[in-house]
Amino acid sequence: MTRTLTLGTRGSALARWQTAYVEALLRNAWPDIEIQTRLISTQGDRVLDTPLPLIGGKGVFTAEIETALHTGEIDFAVHSLKDLPTESPECLTIGAVPPRAPAGDVLISRKGHTLATLPHNATVGTSSNRRAAQIRHQRSDLRMIDIRGNVDTRLRKAQDPEGDYDAILLAHAGLERLGLTQQITEILALDVMLPAPGQGALGIQCCDDDAAKMLLAPLNHAPTQWAVTAERVFLAALGGGCSLPIAAYAAIEGDMLMLRGRVTAPDGQTQIDVETRGAASLESAQALGAALAEIAFARGAANLLADVT
Repeated sequence: MTRTLTLGTRGSALARWQTAYVEALLRNAWPDIEIQTRLISTQGDRVLDTPLPLIGGKGVFTAEIETALHTGEIDFAVHSLKDLPTESPECLTIGAVPPRAPAGDVLISRKGHTLATLPHNATVGTSSNRRAAQIRHQRSDLRMIDIRGNVDTRLRKAQDPEGDYDAILLAHAGLERLGLTQQITEILALDVMLPAPGQGALGIQCCDDDAAKMLLAPLNHAPTQWAVTAERVFLAALGGGCSLPIAAYAAIEGDMLMLRGRVTAPDGQTQIDVETRGAASLESAQALGAALAEIAFARGAANLLADVT
């Protein structure tokens, strides 16, 4: 008897692309398994008139999908890893992390401006406190205003000549996956804009049992898993979620894992940059993330995070 697996995901074009990608990986690993997809609406998809940090709670893009996993409605959940809270619900786990797409952020301006050439007092759209704080650190004159919606919606708003935005900020990975990189005006350097922990990576969530983890094992890319683990441990140790201006990026360099972290005051006036490195392994990634958070605390990160409303 042929087994059927059900993948759960959000309904945006990007979420569907990511799920189709995971489906292809599963079909390649397990040719005899049938796969279907179920679209699930989340709170973050439904509430579009409120800035993300004000919606409240964790998992605004993941909670309903995790509920479907708990009830057996779906077998695996496909998430953008940066949206997935660092605290895993009881009985659930991240079963695989496929190879990462570009982790950084980009700027899009209908008039072709870069961050350096945006006019004084220009408006920049983002729903991320992390992005807003880092841009303020570079250009305190710019006005940061909220923007919501999926990638296509944000791009339409960015290109509207009568719209509110002189530029917007988006993740590079989503544009690459959707074939929209021609819209990019500037790829922001990591020194300017460090990404959210896990950005550019997918997390395939499953029930914490051997059978489910066995099916996902061929999809896991160890170097990506180690990198995002270090980033997410750093975030968790600082007590942060996606609403806080905490950034991190890890990468393999030879046989070493390099981890950079950043905490930025909401007004951009103060920014703490920290860095460490260690052996490239899962155990080392966990230790590095925790150790780097302690370094950030020693340099005053708690005071910056306390200012976030």
